[in-house]
Amino acid sequence: MAESLNIGWGFSDISTTEPTCIHGQFHVRISQGILDPITVTALALESNGEQLIMLSCDITGLTCDVVKMIHEKVHLIAPEIDVEKIIMNATHTHCTGDVNCSGMCTTGVDFPVPPSISYQKPGEYRAFFVDKCVEAIIAAWKNRAPGAIAWGYGYAAVGHSRKTWFLDNLADRPDAGGTTGMAVNGHASMYGNTSDPMFSHYEAGAEHQINFLFTYNLEKKLTGAVINLPCPSQCSEGMWKLTADYWHDVRVLLHKKYGDINILPQCAPAGDLSPHFLHYKKAQARRLKLKFGPADETYQEQYNRKDIAEKIGAAFDDVLAWASKDIRTSIKLRNSVETIQLERRQPTKEEVENERAIKKELDEMPFQTTGTDEEQLRANSILAARRARAAGFIKRAEAAMRGEAYPCTLHVAAIDDIAFVTSPFELYSDFMHRIIARSPFIQTFNIQLADNDSAPGGGSYLATQRGVEGGGYSSSRYCNAVSPNGGQQLVEATLARLNQLSENQR
Repeated sequence: MAESLNIGWGFSDISTTEPTCIHGQFHVRISQGILDPITVTALALESNGEQLIMLSCDITGLTCDVVKMIHEKVHLIAPEIDVEKIIMNATHTHCTGDVNCSGMCTTGVDFPVPPSISYQKPGEYRAFFVDKCVEAIIAAWKNRAPGAIAWGYGYAAVGHSRKTWFLDNLADRPDAGGTTGMAVNGHASMYGNTSDPMFSHYEAGAEHQINFLFTYNLEKKLTGAVINLPCPSQCSEGMWKLTADYWHDVRVLLHKKYGDINILPQCAPAGDLSPHFLHYKKAQARRLKLKFGPADETYQEQYNRKDIAEKIGAAFDDVLAWASKDIRTSIKLRNSVETIQLERRQPTKEEVENERAIKKELDEMPFQTTGTDEEQLRANSILAARRARAAGFIKRAEAAMRGEAYPCTLHVAAIDDIAFVTSPFELYSDFMHRIIARSPFIQTFNIQLADNDSAPGGGSYLATQRGVEGGGYSSSRYCNAVSPNGGQQLVEATLARLNQLSENQR
């Protein structure tokens, strides 16, 4: 039986003009202003006492301690909110404040920073971010009012495979095996050169499906949308300014057409996908130049972002037109959260012994004291990041060798015929396909880089067996806390909960 529905939206700007550490690369960048606003957006749904709050953040990822800080503050202000049932996710822009106070390393703690370089100290931006998240969540909860929803899916060619395979083993090439602490290439490489004579194929295909959940007031006026897309927001991933990447362009386009509606982006599993089109670069450059005009040399990705926004906007228009034929003012909402245990990726003894030797060697390397202050910042943050990567692998390896499982928060929420499921990882798209194909729900929204308050640290990549065998960044020993078999355990646990909620929906 369907039940009444209350809907609320909340929004906060998490941009700062203060020079802050930007998260998303191996080297530390200090922000030099704001290219476009980075934001957090919250949607609250309530039906017959059950609640679901979703929070989307223009950040790289969420660590356990940040999630707990948000939970604690929300509970103090609004104890009626079940904080464990809040689903948070990162859009995975690479040009945002370092909310986790770590990045690949902690600035000013793991390496020296020249005194001429001014920046927010670790923890300052995180405190600001936490307060803004709480502000958006509370606003969404307080803004609840009777409303309606609709949903559907469409197509937008945004996410493309970023792992390229080669006929030979790249590790056998001179100086081509990858940098220790960063990548360990095999037959595959992230962003490998597709014009290489030995290029064979992509590990994954392009992913075109895009899911929408639309919200309305009782007058059937559109008030917002959840947009679930399998692609990280990483066009402008190397900039020294804060930016929400292509999601900013999406917001601008949709606001121009539909007014000041709320947009809540979710990155669906895309650990092996990106917005970069690798084998058609010259044709794409010509297309974008003829379509939009010459690009600003300091902002090369501006037209790719705009092109992506137009694709998402076209899918939005198409789906809204037919989904609006089934607007529901009452729903049956069920929301569950649990902690599941996943198999860790098991290292070999040789890998651990080798990594300990590498760590010792990296620890003995001196920090750079010559060159410009900016050059020192880059070089020393890279060295610190490599040390941290080696230490992180050793710590995870020791836990795996002790037989410890990896605790993972799993959210599964059902709204009539659709469901939302989460994982805290940069999850390879194959796992998403396995869940969607076997889900008992008509439409299943998968969300990656979601909150995990069960394990320390942030979400790592979770690669398939094929990915691990190929090697390369995102499937190397440095990148995976959980094994491919653990990924299948996540799939089965998700489906078990989906089936249980489906039975309860009847």
